[in-house]
Amino acid sequence: MPTLYEALRADIVTAMKARDATTTLSLRTADAAIQRAAMDANKPIDDSMVVTVLRKSVKALADARAEFEKGGRADLVAANTTEIALLEKYLPKGLDLAKVEALVNEAIAATGAQSKKEMGKVIGALKQRPEAALLDFSVVSKLVQSKLP
Repeated sequence: MPTLYEALRADIVTAMKARDATTTLSLRTADAAIQRAAMDANKPIDDSMVVTVLRKSVKALADARAEFEKGGRADLVAANTTEIALLEKYLPKGLDLAKVEALVNEAIAATGAQSKKEMGKVIGALKQRPEAALLDFSVVSKLVQSKLP
């Protein structure tokens, strides 16, 4: 089974052969971001790196889309929506809220965190878990804050 990165690279070739300029540009941009992250980290490209980079890209596109909506730029909203849909195809489906909450509770218990000052320990413990690639850490952060005094 190909890795996420191999699938993305194969889809770039397919889009180029189909002369789909929008898909080609979006996927090449993602590919460049992934390669840049690998070079910066001085690590080989793996699925967790691909997921991390694509999540950041999707978040940036969603933020830009919100600004374009405020500015009344329907053309740019549509373009960003299309690009988000392209990139989300490579992201794993996230965990449901109940499972995320259970993981947060386990991490709080394991680290012995007693206050929001120790939030970093809890987040760090969660990042070490095998499920880390499936977690949306903005949601995790809000959950941890709500559970710690």
